[in-house]
This record gives sequence, C-alpha cells and structure tokens, in this order.
Amino acid sequence: MLDFEFCAPTRFVFSRGAQSRAGELVAACGGTHALVVYGGGSAKRSGLLDQVLSSLKQAGVAYETLGGVRPNPRSDLVYAGVELCRRAGIDFVLAIGGGSAIDTAKAIADGALYDGDFWDFFARKAPLERALPHGCVLTIPAAGSEGSASSVITQERGMLKRGLNSELHRPRFAILNPELTFTLPRHQLACGATDMMAHILERYFTNTPDVALTDELAEALLRAIIDAAPRAMENATDYESHATLMWAGMLAHNNSVGVGREQDWASHQIGHELSALYDCAHGESLSVVFPAWMRYVYRHDVARFVRFAVNVWRVPNDPADPDAVARAGIAATRAFFSSLGMPVSFAELGARAEDIPALAAKVVGGATGHFVRLEPPQIEEILRIACADGGGLCPHLSPKS
Repeated sequence: MLDFEFCAPTRFVFSRGAQSRAGELVAACGGTHALVVYGGGSAKRSGLLDQVLSSLKQAGVAYETLGGVRPNPRSDLVYAGVELCRRAGIDFVLAIGGGSAIDTAKAIADGALYDGDFWDFFARKAPLERALPHGCVLTIPAAGSEGSASSVITQERGMLKRGLNSELHRPRFAILNPELTFTLPRHQLACGATDMMAHILERYFTNTPDVALTDELAEALLRAIIDAAPRAMENATDYESHATLMWAGMLAHNNSVGVGREQDWASHQIGHELSALYDCAHGESLSVVFPAWMRYVYRHDVARFVRFAVNVWRVPNDPADPDAVARAGIAATRAFFSSLGMPVSFAELGARAEDIPALAAKVVGGATGHFVRLEPPQIEEILRIACADGGGLCPHLSPKS
C-alpha cells in the first residue's frame, strides 16, 4: 500500500425529508446569502426547489437562484454564476441536482473569489487556493460529486471537457434523501450506476501490490450496485435499492476505495472526449469505453482480471485457463451495461469511426492511464475496439507487458 492523505470533511444528512434542513445547514456553515444552482424544470415541477428556498428563508438566509444546468455542464453558466456571486455578495453556493449541478456549483465557488478566469484552474494555469463554501441537495445518484474532490466542466471555447481535483471541492454538507430519486427516468438510473462502477474500476485496476483491503471494499461496492441497479429501475418506489445506489455513488468517488493505490483514469479521459463531441451522457461514454479498454489491457495483468471476474461476477475460476476467466469477467461487465439499456458500441452511441483520430488527439496531456500507459495510437485502438459490434479482443499485449 502506498502512503496517502485522506480528508473527508463533508457532513452527510441521509434521511427522508432531509431537504427541509437545507437552510439550517447553510446557516451552520456561516452562510448568510446563498446562490442556489439547479438544472431544468424537474426541481421546480417536483416542488423541491420551493422546499429548499423556504428552508433558507426560515433560517434567515437570503438567496439568489441560477437554473439551467445541463448534462456535461458548460462554462457559460459558470461564468454567469461567478458574476452573480460577485455582484450580489454571495457567501455560500448550494447545488440542487446531480453531478452536473454540483460540479457547476463547485466551479462557481472557485471563480467567485478569483480575479481572473475560473478556467485558469481547470487549464492548470493557476493554482486553486481558495473558494466559497458550498453544499448540495442530491437528486441523482451517479457522479459522487456530493463527496468527491473533483469537478468536471466543458469549456465551450473549443469544447474541452476537463476535470479539476482539489480538497476545496469537497462540499461542506450533502443532503441525501433517496425518495428524491424515485421519479428519475430508468435510463438516468442506468447511467448513474454505470458511472459509479467506472469510478470504482478506475481505482481497482492498479499496479500497486498488497492492496487487499481496498480490493475487498471495491468488490463489495460493485456487487451492491450490480444487485441494486436493476431493482431500482424496475421498482421506482423501492426505498432500499434507491438508498443503496445513493450511498454507493458517494463511496465510489470519495476515494475510500482508492487510497494507497495507483489509479488509472484512462477510460474517463477518453470518455470525456466522446461526451464533449457528441454531447452524450457521461455514463453512456463510459459504458462504451470501459469494456473496450478492458479488452485492450487485460493481458497486462491477467490475474487481476481473474480476481475481478471471480469476486465480482462469480465466474467459476479455472486455473488451467485464466485467460478465459478474465475474458468472461469482461464479457459480464459489457453484458450488464447492455442489460441496463446502456450503449456498448460506437454504433449504439451514435459515434463515428472517422472521428477516432481527432478524439484520441484531444485526450488531455496527449497520453493517459497508469495501469497501462496509453499514447494516441493506443487510444485509437481502444476506440476501434468500441467500433466493433462484437467487441473483439486485442491479443498483442502479453501478460505483465
């Protein structure tokens, strides 16, 4: 296990009706004038926005509102929020929604106390040294932004989708009421479950030895999501399955299962380019890229993929043919994504083979990944695997290459 520091300062309030405590929690953090950031019409139609605003009013917290957050959140709303914070004297940012709303709120909090362009932080032109405090009311279990140190924003100049990690991004509090997820469309739940699994797998596939504890935690989380997601999609009011997904999404990305181990993140970096170009859901890009990435790299460490297949998917182990066991685990992952109605190929995503060179060239840094380091030619190969309906394997990587 590698040395690490771990900080998880977020206060989680997990219960039915927890949204009524929003004002109390903002005030407890010293907030006196909040900016409430939310998405489209669902927060209004459901009455959730009114409940939160009423709670703020009762707690004596003044507020401004900023709606219009979209999936793959864009820089234009961040700029608008930063300007509003400066003009109105905002001292707390409160997000209502899923990862897109929370990431937008984080970026607004970053830019509000900075004289320059908030994008300087995401482009690594300036260090993020201070930000407004922020919290959230979670409505979509998926990205884990309610407990993570990350924010991902798409800069509309050039359509660049970039992430920024900072401990300043961890919310002061997160309100989690599983009943708020009962009205989510089935596809949104499927995208969320895929995103959670990808967050875990980016940490699970590692070259770091002696990480049995976090391996076990990751495997348990994966099995819980695999069990809960279909049940939540079939029964919109099944509290337990929705509750499991809501808490699993947070644990998947607050780095509990990633401490002390090298992490990969190649699939996310590649997937970001798909969602930036085609404006597909983040989970959709991952359901296409991750199985293709697995096919490309699995022979780098067949034993780790065997462990994944056996412990997560309950594939019978066959010491005489570990390669077949590893491939079965990859196939089970792809089949599960497909069973949720998620795309698993370029054709299903609506992506184009002719865009592959440009997609590979735009991956941030020009190369990505730690489990297997990928240059643009290798990224192109992974994307071409995703183009193949049958998802053929790439046999050229030998074990421990």
